[in-house]
Amino acid sequence: MKQFKRFLPLAVLIVAVIAIFASGVTQYLNLEALQANEAGLRGFIDENLILALLAFIAVYAIATAVSLPGAIILTLAGGYLFGTWVGGSATVIGATIGAVAVFYAVRTSLGEALRAKAEASGGMLKKVIDGVGQGALGYILTLRLIPLAPFWLVNVAAALAHAPLRAYALATFFGIMPATFIYSGIGAGIGALVARGEAPDLGVIFEPKVLVPLVALGLLSLGTTLYQRRKGKSL
Repeated sequence: MKQFKRFLPLAVLIVAVIAIFASGVTQYLNLEALQANEAGLRGFIDENLILALLAFIAVYAIATAVSLPGAIILTLAGGYLFGTWVGGSATVIGATIGAVAVFYAVRTSLGEALRAKAEASGGMLKKVIDGVGQGALGYILTLRLIPLAPFWLVNVAAALAHAPLRAYALATFFGIMPATFIYSGIGAGIGALVARGEAPDLGVIFEPKVLVPLVALGLLSLGTTLYQRRKGKSL
């Protein structure tokens, strides 16, 4: 029974991955599918805003937990459907819940066995584990603000490094905010164009509601590059 409880979180994640890819839902993670179903989605949102937000948060949490491709598209969709701040907030909550789910599954199911392999093989995973061990809150917050390592890898490394759950959750929640609201703003800008009856094209980048978030995204990317050069290494 103890072994069953230990591996249950990991088993749930594996089943979720299989179910999602088998369902073919990933083919709908694009802006074309969003536009094609926009009328129905907006009608549902207008009549059931809270339920729609809860559904979006749940979808984003699952997508994060199983590292589903298309996270950026989902973030854009949040802004497109709910607006910059509401959509961005829902995305941050969903992503944090999903990240915590992975953290818990790895720590309870894999634990020391996976950490031993990471320590022996070296590489980026070991570097992140070591960094988290030196100061979980600050290090994880830095990697969320400046994504020098893949999102999923930070989730796994934090669990293997025995980072405090509270520090991990707070660092994730606040660290992903800047990029999330930038992408959500871009999605909201595209949504505003569509609402005016305009088809998005290359000219969309010059619209203030899209241009401002794009400039912010460029500054965030520049900050990442400067940080890497200052450190003189990838992490």
